[in-house]
Amino acid sequence: MRHFLNLIDLTADEVRHLLAEAARLKEARRRGIPTNALAGKVVALIFEKPSLRTRVSFEAGVAQLGGTSLFLPGNEIGLGWRETLADFSRTMSRFVDAMVFRVFKHSTLDGIAAHATVPIINGLSDWSHPCQALADVLTIQEHLGTVAAKTVAFIGDGNNVARSLAVAVGRLGGRTVLACPKGYAFDEPFKKDFAARVSPDALTEVHDPLAAVANADVIYTDVWTSMGQEAEREERLRRFEGFQVNGKLLAAAPKHCKVLHCLPAHRGEEITDEVVDGPQSVVFDEAENRLHAQKALLEWLLK
Repeated sequence: MRHFLNLIDLTADEVRHLLAEAARLKEARRRGIPTNALAGKVVALIFEKPSLRTRVSFEAGVAQLGGTSLFLPGNEIGLGWRETLADFSRTMSRFVDAMVFRVFKHSTLDGIAAHATVPIINGLSDWSHPCQALADVLTIQEHLGTVAAKTVAFIGDGNNVARSLAVAVGRLGGRTVLACPKGYAFDEPFKKDFAARVSPDALTEVHDPLAAVANADVIYTDVWTSMGQEAEREERLRRFEGFQVNGKLLAAAPKHCKVLHCLPAHRGEEITDEVVDGPQSVVFDEAENRLHAQKALLEWLLK
């Protein structure tokens, strides 16, 4: 039995297998070919944070694979305070075949996974967002043919999305350039772990977004203020001024460059309408690919 908490725990071959299976399942759905890989399986979705893409893509994916999903709001479940994580995990493992979590603290996932006897999937934590990263590299592969030798410029802070993306890109032979204001780079423990387990050369940091995109094949951005950071909003808006993905920034990148955003977007802040809705944007292909990548993941974990 495997859990899926951090993408760095997967080998390059395992990531490639998931992408190949996601592409197969995507094509099967396009052609109307049914699959029942999850027939008789029940997947619980336990979310402490609001969600659109993560919830709907998992619920739809489970249904398309012939299974059943249950949605449980985290504030009603009371993870870690209504009962211990260990008791919750042991109980739920008797009822369902897998659990997907969207949590505030990654330590919650670690506590649950330590006692679960069914696969635990990280649907988002403060540390990582591995399901999003799978969809990201699937999208890059579709539009650029491969991730290997490609450069992804992430314009923003070294957050959970950026960490998982860098790992996915590095695992597949690409490199990530993080362009951020001073004080918002990747943390040192992550950089050391990345260098040791992924690559010592596949991750760089700069403070000039124009320099970051000069040789980029992909420009990626995320909101400047994530859920749980609302008190920092005004300070972040001030510090990230000049890091907007707009027409000027896109013009400084190669013409073949594609634009990604994990959504939801704060249009007019980290990205402009002209870019999101422009011809180089693949953000809605990226959003769709959450469905296909997660179907491949569920199939892999539950077989």
